[in-house]
Amino acid sequence: MSGSNQLRQSVVLKRRPSGEPSPSDFEIKEDLIPEPAAGEVVTRTLFLSIDPYMRGRLREEQTYAVAIQIGEVMTGETVGEVTASADPRFAVGDIVVGPRGWQTHCVTPGDRLVKIDPAAKAPLSAYLGVLGMPGATAYAGVTEIVKPKAGETIVISAASGAVGSVAGQLAKRAGARVVGIAGGAEKCLWVQDNLGFDDCVDHRSMDLDRALHAACPNGIDGYFENVGGAVQAAVFDRLNRHARVAMCGMVSQYNEAVFPPGPNLGFVVGKSVLIQGFIVSDRPARLPEWRALAAPWIADGSLVYREDLHEGLEQAPAALTGILTGQNFGKLLVRVGHEAPR
Repeated sequence: MSGSNQLRQSVVLKRRPSGEPSPSDFEIKEDLIPEPAAGEVVTRTLFLSIDPYMRGRLREEQTYAVAIQIGEVMTGETVGEVTASADPRFAVGDIVVGPRGWQTHCVTPGDRLVKIDPAAKAPLSAYLGVLGMPGATAYAGVTEIVKPKAGETIVISAASGAVGSVAGQLAKRAGARVVGIAGGAEKCLWVQDNLGFDDCVDHRSMDLDRALHAACPNGIDGYFENVGGAVQAAVFDRLNRHARVAMCGMVSQYNEAVFPPGPNLGFVVGKSVLIQGFIVSDRPARLPEWRALAAPWIADGSLVYREDLHEGLEQAPAALTGILTGQNFGKLLVRVGHEAPR
């Protein structure tokens, strides 16, 4: 059993943020680690995923994600080690991934957890990034909506991030010419030199329109949208006839109290452009499909990824602020506990 005299720490919502979230909007509480009821599992958190969608959970009105209430534990995807189990499918020492929250220890129904194969060669943290929800999101958006073809020009915003970096590599595998958009020279160089994109535009450029025109002289056939705002406007001006746009995220407006008005979409008719929003949680079958496809690429090094790792559960609120303002470089994670040797 887990030992009911042991304490766990949890990050709970103290107040709803106005604009950019601050660490002061959260607080850390301690309580005893509960014993699992029938069908439940207690896990010790090893890694916590920090993702832009979490900002939507902090709004009073519900988006596609259920809003967190004041005093509730902030939700999030984690990798953890089983320390107690009342579910025969899981044993102490198993490593599992699932949506469990900003806590050092979590009690979760076993049917919400997926066991990680102990023989898996990928680092455990990868199951929250390149082999997790972000990777599956890129896979779904590229294969179902963008559908790159050889010789086409595909643009990926937030190209150095967890989703964009995978989306662009998938478009390259399809034979497309891939142009990334990222924030700052260091990220742009990494996107070209390490990910193999054909070009990368710094969205902080003094003249974004001109820079994008130079990178895409033949227009844009497909766009993977993670950002919105000025980046979206510049890309939309360059879309070709029959372009496909996968609307994955709009991180530039997540901190806005009132969302800005959208663009005039008259060009969508004139150019026969397809614009489709999607949420990967609506496609549960894509995650195991993606893991099976991508694991060999991770093993042979042909699928490149980068992680931005913060140490300690108390760093989670500041990490969330950072990802919403573009401070992260790669998949943003918090290491909550250290794993035993595998």
